[in-house]
Amino acid sequence: MIAMQYAITLPADYDMAAIRRRIADKGHLLDGFPGLVFKAWLYAARDDRALPVRDNLYAPFYLWRDGEGMNAFLNGAGFAALSHDFGRPAVRTWIPWQAEVAGHLRGALCATREILTLPGHADLAERQDTEVALARAAVDDGALAAVTACNPTDWALLRFRLWPGLPPGPAREEQQLYRVGHVSQTTPALEQP
Repeated sequence: MIAMQYAITLPADYDMAAIRRRIADKGHLLDGFPGLVFKAWLYAARDDRALPVRDNLYAPFYLWRDGEGMNAFLNGAGFAALSHDFGRPAVRTWIPWQAEVAGHLRGALCATREILTLPGHADLAERQDTEVALARAAVDDGALAAVTACNPTDWALLRFRLWPGLPPGPAREEQQLYRVGHVSQTTPALEQP
C-alpha cells in the first residue's frame, strides 16, 4: 500500500466555495478508481470556526493498494487538470505501517493529519507497534479510518484519521484539521491481519 497527499495553499481571501463546488462536481469521478482504497477530498477554510486552521487548503489524501493505481492517477487527466488549475503540487508519499478502514467512509466529515519526525535513535519496530496500537485506539474512539505510515527518505511519520464528526479532544499544534467534502472508495473495507 501507499499513502499519498498533496496540499495546495490558497490565498487568505480565496473563495472556498469554489473548492467545495470542485469537490461536488468531481468527487464521484474517482469512485471505483482501480487500485484506490480511498480518496478523502479534504479542505480547510480559515473562516471555519469549528475547525481552526491557519491557511485555506485543498489537500486530498489517498490510500492506494499499489503503485500501479497511483501512477495511473498521477499520469491521468484528473491530475493534469488539477495541475493546470493550481500548478503541479509536490506529492508526499508514505509506506503504511497500519491501515484500518471501516466499511463505507461516506459518513466521514472531518479528518486529522499529523506529520512527525522520527528521532534518529528510535527503535523502529517498537515505534511501529506503538503506532499500530494508537491507530486501533483511534478506531475504538470512533475514527472511520486510521492510517499510520512512514517515509524512510526523511523518516517522517504520518498519522491520518477520518472522523464522523469533530475529532475527540483538543487540536494539537502538530495536527492539521480538515473538512471532508467527499470520500471516493473502491472497496468497502480493508482487511488487516
